[in-house]
Amino acid sequence: MSTVVLDNVSKIYPGGYLAVDRMNLRAENGEFLVLLGPSGCGKSTLLRMVAGLEEITSGDLWLGGDHANELAPRDRDVAMVFQNGALYPHRTVRGNMAFPLEIAKADPGLVRERVTELSKALHISETLERRPGTLSGGQRQRVAMGRAIVRQPSLFLMDEPLSNLDAGMRTELRMEISSLVRSLGVTTIYVTHDQVEALTLADRIAIMNRGVLQDVGTPAQVYNDPATAFTAAFLSSQQLNLLSATVRAPQNQYVLLDFGVHQIMIPWNDPRSYAISQHVGRQIIVGLRPDCLAPVSESFEGPTFLGRVRALEYHGHEWLAYVESGIPSVAVPEPPDPRHKARDLAAATPGGRARAVIRRLMPGLAGEPEPDEVEQEAGGGSHRRADLIVRLGARPVWRAGDPARVGVDTTRLMLFATDGSRIDPPQR
Repeated sequence: MSTVVLDNVSKIYPGGYLAVDRMNLRAENGEFLVLLGPSGCGKSTLLRMVAGLEEITSGDLWLGGDHANELAPRDRDVAMVFQNGALYPHRTVRGNMAFPLEIAKADPGLVRERVTELSKALHISETLERRPGTLSGGQRQRVAMGRAIVRQPSLFLMDEPLSNLDAGMRTELRMEISSLVRSLGVTTIYVTHDQVEALTLADRIAIMNRGVLQDVGTPAQVYNDPATAFTAAFLSSQQLNLLSATVRAPQNQYVLLDFGVHQIMIPWNDPRSYAISQHVGRQIIVGLRPDCLAPVSESFEGPTFLGRVRALEYHGHEWLAYVESGIPSVAVPEPPDPRHKARDLAAATPGGRARAVIRRLMPGLAGEPEPDEVEQEAGGGSHRRADLIVRLGARPVWRAGDPARVGVDTTRLMLFATDGSRIDPPQR
């Protein structure tokens, strides 16, 4: 088994594209750590740096307590499973799975025994004499996993191994990966853009966006207590309601979230009230998942939003309602574009290796940027009038065009500053 420590690791490609920005992350012995984020966020680049397939621009990588920046891939004792399996087409399934042990000159009897046992565990024993071209996508991925596992490395690296499979096969293989890897007790770093995979597989999830680590914690922590608005939005199975509100404190009697046409009162005995009150007179972002909202009658005495049902959507097990309420909605705040963040990294590490590499890749970078290159800081995204998304359950109580009274579960409000950071710190 092996610990993996990334200490202030950055990756800058030629042309100045900053793919990974000062990453600090640790995977413990035997831990199943999932890197989650949208396409292009840097998660596969990070995995390839751990494997030794990409050079680290700055920062330090430690594997099992040893400094690994300059270690060749073959010396890192890692096994990697790729999205497409990357099998040898001229070899049988048995030959593909046995290849790592043959290269290591293992005893032929041990090779046969280990391949046979592993093929049974992966449910591919009947395919051992077939070639990859005759296998289904799910079978090929099982073979790729077997080839990685057979030599019992100290670290597994999996780069979206299920993304090319259909939904049913993904579910089946997801359970097999989880049980098999945990039975082996090998440290695993798994890359995916699928939130369901992350929540079901991980011991901990690290969420990335534009090369920046947004949050890290157990599945329950990052889902129920997200550190950023991006984390909350990305982990929502339905679109997250992100609403713009102004904080007020009328006569200092309570804290008021003013949505313009609607208000929500937060009493002073609420543990979040002090943190919210630090933003009096300013706008904040209020996050509400669709299941935090529900249809209520006129006799309901709690906080409510009023509106009109614009549309209903049927999702098989539930209905969703889109309610026009007149509340300003906010786009998910994004970090600055990584192509410009290389300048910040150069300024933060004067005289260091990062600055030297950046200057080599981007001549003249130390100078001031051209006016048309300067980006404005993220300010909470664009404001627009949008629908509230309300989860109705299996039986809709509204029809399109109906007036809607929506009850709000204030205990589940998620409160963020306009840059997307949490106002009330996560309780980890």
